[in-house]
Amino acid sequence: MTGKPLVAYFSASGVTAGVANRLAQAADADLYEIRPEAPYTSADLDWRNPRSRSSVEMNDLSSRPALADQDANIAEYDTIFLGFPIWWGVAPTIINTFLERYDFSGKKIVLFATSGGSGFGRTAEVLKASVSPDTVIVTGRLLPGNASEASLKQWVQTL
Repeated sequence: MTGKPLVAYFSASGVTAGVANRLAQAADADLYEIRPEAPYTSADLDWRNPRSRSSVEMNDLSSRPALADQDANIAEYDTIFLGFPIWWGVAPTIINTFLERYDFSGKKIVLFATSGGSGFGRTAEVLKASVSPDTVIVTGRLLPGNASEASLKQWVQTL
């Protein structure tokens, strides 16, 4: 990696936020939280309810939840670690919103995710459509919520 990386993350319940914070320490990276304009409630996150906000968004992959802000200084970074929970086998659609709001041309995006049971699936492929063709997206790691800073540092050193 050249230059200081950025860890950008979306966390609905706090699990991904914890991992992102430890990853930023391990990678000596800056940290940026991707926040929705309307925060998710526990009812919004009820995947068993087909009318919950998350279910509605994930059943329409063209959905683009609004961001609370658009002040990430992406131009400063060559490498961005992008973290999120896995919802319905892919990244939440707010990640597409984030990718489509900034210019990631020539940048390397390393994905990391937390999940209650699913893998990355087609996540990288789905996200690639939201960035310029010269953006490199790497499927990084599915990380447990309790990933230690030491294990994250080991992973970062392999990149």
